[in-house]
Amino acid sequence: MNIYDDDRIVMTLDAGGTNFVFAAIQAGKEKVEPFTQPSNGDCLNTCLSGIVAGFEHVKKSLATAPVAISFAFPGPADYKNGVIGDLANLPAFRGGVALGPYLEAHFNIPVYIRNDGDLYTYGEALGGILPSINQELNDKSQTNRYQNLIGVTLGTGLGAGIIQNGTLFSGENGMAGEIWNTPNSISPHQNAEEGISTRAIIRSFESNNNVTEYNLMPADIYEIALDDSHANCAQAKQAFVDFGTHLGDSLTNLILLFDTSIVLGGGIVAAKSFFMPAAMKVLKGQFSNGQNRIIQSLYYYDDPDQKAKLLCNSPRLISAQGHTDKIEYCDSPALFVATSKIGCSQAVALGAYAFALSQLDQAGK
Repeated sequence: MNIYDDDRIVMTLDAGGTNFVFAAIQAGKEKVEPFTQPSNGDCLNTCLSGIVAGFEHVKKSLATAPVAISFAFPGPADYKNGVIGDLANLPAFRGGVALGPYLEAHFNIPVYIRNDGDLYTYGEALGGILPSINQELNDKSQTNRYQNLIGVTLGTGLGAGIIQNGTLFSGENGMAGEIWNTPNSISPHQNAEEGISTRAIIRSFESNNNVTEYNLMPADIYEIALDDSHANCAQAKQAFVDFGTHLGDSLTNLILLFDTSIVLGGGIVAAKSFFMPAAMKVLKGQFSNGQNRIIQSLYYYDDPDQKAKLLCNSPRLISAQGHTDKIEYCDSPALFVATSKIGCSQAVALGAYAFALSQLDQAGK
């Protein structure tokens, strides 16, 4: 699918606990200036009326009628039927609200709702990291291309999505990629999210007895880590090391299970210089018997030296019994870990747009 060569317009929504941001996308680009209004997530009628008003505002700004509405909602949902479940940040939806059918009845166009981790990964696969790397491989006359991807979102919580051969893998109940509740081998009494989230960074920072500042957010802790003269600099850096160690442990299991490269997105990615070395240390680590934790050759794409090695990792030719032609043999299968170059919000919007187009195509619309 080429999302940059499609004239259909899809209205989108970035649904947050505080604000809703409405927009429209055509050919992979924003068609109108995004429109923001409060979510009013504690009152269902006010919230639903606001969603309708937001999309109506966008629709009036379009010269051509939109063909669909597509957006991500955080938290549990019956995505197939468009029913939103219990959301911590939007309590009005607790008990189940048929948001998709409600909007379809009002606008008389298809409405698609997906998990934000799914749409983030879909956007990265079609308009982000995958086409970027594959173009670089093509420029170097390499024959291999990457077709699969796992996107991991780092923020208040831990989310993920899975792309297999250009298609979003949803699982039986639309819940594939729920890595937040996978085991945590570093802290076995907790799930993975308790070590890979904003609260994990805060908890680690405040657990040090030498800390003199409290009630800080990860962005504040990151600023402290950047300031070597700050009294709490060492503690701030250690908080991100702890975060990275947990992240590396979780990514290791994803890579081994799915044999797939990973792209990281979300606000915490800004602090990658502090947590990614720790994550890569785990990913490149060994068990006590000397066995590598990762079977494949793994490269950190953001590092120029490792990126160069990834792009030059090509199959070699070997002789084949009974054949005169040489056969390509990849004796060092390579995967990568990268951070988003387009940003999480843009990737989610592109994913929402692409998902709507794919569903419309399947329905012959």
